[in-house]
Amino acid sequence: MSLDRKQTSGGAVSESEGDPPSLRRIPGLTSSHASASNITEPSALPSLPPSAPLPPPPEPIILQLRRTISQPVLAAFLAGGVAGAVSRTVVSPLERLKILFQIQSKGREEYKLSVGKGLMKMWREEGWRGLMRGNGTNCIRIVPYSAVQFASYSFYKRFAERSPGEGLNPFKRLLCGGAAGITSVTFTYPLDIVRTRLSIQSASFSVLGGVPRKKLPGMWATMLLMYKNEGGVLALYRGIVPTVAGVAPYVGLNFMVYEGIRQYFTPEGETNPGHLRRLAAGAISGAVAQSCTYPFDVLRRRFQINTMSGIGYQYKSIWDAVTIIFAQEGFRGFYKGIVPNLLKVAPSMASSWLSFEIARDFLVSLGKTDR
Repeated sequence: MSLDRKQTSGGAVSESEGDPPSLRRIPGLTSSHASASNITEPSALPSLPPSAPLPPPPEPIILQLRRTISQPVLAAFLAGGVAGAVSRTVVSPLERLKILFQIQSKGREEYKLSVGKGLMKMWREEGWRGLMRGNGTNCIRIVPYSAVQFASYSFYKRFAERSPGEGLNPFKRLLCGGAAGITSVTFTYPLDIVRTRLSIQSASFSVLGGVPRKKLPGMWATMLLMYKNEGGVLALYRGIVPTVAGVAPYVGLNFMVYEGIRQYFTPEGETNPGHLRRLAAGAISGAVAQSCTYPFDVLRRRFQINTMSGIGYQYKSIWDAVTIIFAQEGFRGFYKGIVPNLLKVAPSMASSWLSFEIARDFLVSLGKTDR
């Protein structure tokens, strides 16, 4: 752009009309000066955004993990797994003895003994491995079983509560506990039936024959043999109907009775009872629930070995099993093994509830730690 200057009457030089108005207001400044100085109009200058607070720094991964673990359902899941492993290992010998008592029908009396003599028989014939036989499979089963059970109860409980933390009445506890029992047994039943087979395959029942103990199959081998020889997937769920019929009321009663007794044992003005009172509440709830539902447990064990070579019962239906057991063994047949089971269930449920609450409270507290 050419700059034409005009001489005024006073001898001063004025800028051409072609210069921008902003430059005309500055004496002696022309477009060439502005171009050389990279000066632009104020309207062309970029506008700065209003000052805003800086975003907070990202939360460390360890804190994110702790907050995730502290969520109620996940904390109940993890704590339930811990509780299951602890409780079952504590009472493993009594658990196996109960199963050996349960599967005996009329004429099979190898384990028609007292609890003490039955434990000694296992010790003499199989050593300490006999006392713990099936416990590895049982723990593999009970860890997810217990985890799913406690997590399911915590999940269903949230929908049954009118407001968070309000608590449930006994009937809602029974329903939520029953639903949790059905959920957990459906997920883990194949491991339960394999555990039953492992518990009896080395016992000295004459009908089992002289199978060399060193050739006894393990957990996965037993599951594979059942799948191949006894009907595929259905073989791994044989007996699940009486199992669900027994587990649903058992778990429901367990949760209902425990929370009621726990509340009764809690001193006024406190939120939690002491450890000894929690142990007592767990023992009482387990004993009550097991006594009410034990016949279903006997039916479950009988059906789990219904097609087992040598010792199978060949029951055609649940009603057929009930009528045959009652005709051959009387009412006591439905409560075979109840004594070692009650001796087992008291320490089992006591340790289960206590270890669950300790582990759950610890996991929930992780989310309350200040950054």
